[in-house]
Amino acid sequence: MAARDVGDPEAEPLAVIGEYELWEKLGGEGPGSTVWRAVHRPSSSVVALKQVRLAGLSRALLDSLRCEIDFLAGVCHPNIVRLLDFFQMDGSIYMVLEFCQGGTLATYIQSKGRLNEYFAKKFMKQLGAGLKVLHAHHIVHRDLKPENILLSDSTSDPVLKIADFGLSRVVSPGEYADFVCGTPLYMAPEVLQFQKYDNKADMWSVGTILFELLNGYPPFRGRNNVQLLQCIRSSSSVPFSQLILPGLDPDLVDMCTRLLSANPVHRLSLDEFYHHQFFQR
Repeated sequence: MAARDVGDPEAEPLAVIGEYELWEKLGGEGPGSTVWRAVHRPSSSVVALKQVRLAGLSRALLDSLRCEIDFLAGVCHPNIVRLLDFFQMDGSIYMVLEFCQGGTLATYIQSKGRLNEYFAKKFMKQLGAGLKVLHAHHIVHRDLKPENILLSDSTSDPVLKIADFGLSRVVSPGEYADFVCGTPLYMAPEVLQFQKYDNKADMWSVGTILFELLNGYPPFRGRNNVQLLQCIRSSSSVPFSQLILPGLDPDLVDMCTRLLSANPVHRLSLDEFYHHQFFQR
């Protein structure tokens, strides 16, 4: 559907849901869910309205939806998208979220090509700060990728915000998840191999995002999950572009390499990542 100009006095919204006018579909649409740029009529504030259709949702996805709402309702952190309200209507759950004018990190990377170390460090610090809150609540996101990370605005100094917790779930210490979900290019090898996993699966995704920030593309690729796993297994080292590798801080290379350890035992934990030498100067 085409976008409509909220500021045009003659324009009309695509639809009205309760107190909200729907003006445009935003990125992030998935099976059973749609995200809209919307306007709250009483306050005229612009928000993101996430519609999740309940029909056909599996028990696992319903549990993730409850986890998403419960977590976001109790959290207020600059690096996690804010849940302003939620309600149920006509067979759907609607989540009213803060609107981030900067769009997604994926779009940002596409426009920049690749980022320098200053912005890579800045975004990774913010991502780590948001993940600390998730892990304090024993939440595993399970779908960390540039499309699910928002930027507060379109200025030269945006704030990164973790979003789209639709596949998240609680994994208590000492427990493991086994439901295969996420986006293959950002999924940890243990998830791709149908093995049990914990919050270190999110850390692999962080490493993939860091690599993409620096190189402009993900580190491992394949036309299907089997080829993707073969690519990961056959790589003796993290495949940095030789155009940029000589100029990278060795601590940054170490961080990315250890995040992208195929064996989760050797992969950086969140605490090790957050306190890595690369962030200390």
